[in-house]
Amino acid sequence: MEYAKLNSAAKYNLATSGMPAYPLAELGVSIRDLDINGPDVYGFEPLKKAIAARYRVLAESVVTAQGTAMANYLAMAASANAGDEVLIEEPTYPLLLDTARYLGFNVKRFKRRAEDFQIDLPQLETTVSAKTKLIVLCNMHNPTGVLTPESDLREIGAMAKRVGAKVIVDEVYLEMLWKAQPASAVHLDPQTFISTNSLTKGYGLSGLRCGWVLASPEIAERMWHINDVHGSTPVFMSELVSVIAFSKLDEIAAKQRAVLDENRRLLREFLQSQSKFEYVWPEHGTVIALRLKDGSAEQWSERLRNDFQVGVVPGKFFEMPHHVRVGVGIPTHELKESLAQLRKALNAQ
Repeated sequence: MEYAKLNSAAKYNLATSGMPAYPLAELGVSIRDLDINGPDVYGFEPLKKAIAARYRVLAESVVTAQGTAMANYLAMAASANAGDEVLIEEPTYPLLLDTARYLGFNVKRFKRRAEDFQIDLPQLETTVSAKTKLIVLCNMHNPTGVLTPESDLREIGAMAKRVGAKVIVDEVYLEMLWKAQPASAVHLDPQTFISTNSLTKGYGLSGLRCGWVLASPEIAERMWHINDVHGSTPVFMSELVSVIAFSKLDEIAAKQRAVLDENRRLLREFLQSQSKFEYVWPEHGTVIALRLKDGSAEQWSERLRNDFQVGVVPGKFFEMPHHVRVGVGIPTHELKESLAQLRKALNAQ
């Protein structure tokens, strides 16, 4: 996160992971819709109901949070205790691993296969033990963008259920499937699966910090009380705007999808014209992990920034030191300029 906050911005910015910022003006919010103070309870009811309706769960199963990162923290903290055995995918988004270690879990790893970045189910099955309390993964995967099929999630859920463990699935990138009523792992088995999400990546509404957890009501109640320690009183104005955003998600999604479809087309054409990368093409989303065939990925990413003003994310932050992560969730005209500059950098190698 320190790298992302202090070093990721560049003139030609391919280090992003979400969609372009959605303008407040296009949400149609007026000052009359807002207020500073609101009810100080466990969740703003209109927001909980909006999330519950979209995901077809009970409002009692919804816990709102300050973005997906806090949602992941609450989900983990409510599902296991310090010293418990927790399994986390490898490679992974670093905050998942950092959060688990901060909570004092006994962290063990299960692999994603190098050839397609799908979860190695046989290896996971040998890693799950009677001590396992929690299995944690991203879907779609960060940093590769790979989608885990429902059949694999069902197998993972069955493994967890056999030992009484829970499965947390970070689904923030899953919004880029652009479904009006999104599928969620929690629907597979609400007693086993917990999902986390936000309005951040797919809709360009990061500043609202509108995140949430979907879980069984008893675990949801535990999360609310854990959150009393960290953020018991949310920003009410943000909750009000978030409710308005949910009422307009179809419109927002249509605009963002049009941008992403074109951007993915441009990226694929660019990659097909190159011979210096190896990669698994994800069928959805904004991000892809590129492996540089020759040379150091970290040194190359530094040279891109210093000599060509192109920003990518070094794969070392995702336990993939031979890769860089490229994101195309920027305005299309900026992407065209960035890819042209990246081509210039590659030609100069």
